[in-house]
Amino acid sequence: MAHMGGGISVGAHRYGKVVDVNDGLKGEGPFSPERSGGLPAMQLIDMCFSGKYTQAEMKGKIAGKGGIFAYMGTSDVIEVLKKIDSGDKFAAHVLDSMTYQVSKEIGAMAAALEGELDAIVLTGGIAYSQRVTDSIKKRVEKLAPVQMFPGEDELWALASGVLRVLKGTEKAAEY
Repeated sequence: MAHMGGGISVGAHRYGKVVDVNDGLKGEGPFSPERSGGLPAMQLIDMCFSGKYTQAEMKGKIAGKGGIFAYMGTSDVIEVLKKIDSGDKFAAHVLDSMTYQVSKEIGAMAAALEGELDAIVLTGGIAYSQRVTDSIKKRVEKLAPVQMFPGEDELWALASGVLRVLKGTEKAAEY
């Protein structure tokens, strides 16, 4: 499952449980509108010790001002898509690079599931973009059928979970 919003989380799910997932907030996985994704460690270390950036600035480069924002000055994918439609080749390259990295992360999760995939699910606000979903689909559809559920339903899912606990139909989980 790939949830694509300000950050991008790609998780391997088996029998309703997450068995592996990237931690995009802390710099893992593909870059996204606001997050850097995986970076070359040696260059990152050099930046950290260059004296040019504070710890807070470096954290901002990973989460908040990384990814598409760092390349384009915006984290709004709709704005990036408009630039592409106007002929901006750099914007197209940035977006295609992101979908390439999402596809690679899906491939990594396929390996975590030993190649036993029922489906690949694309969700989140970015999944409304057919350009994005088509780009990912062409790279991963040989692994399993690709299904799209665009939208940001996290708050609904959290509220539903709390309601199940309050009604006593589910036990609260402790993490």
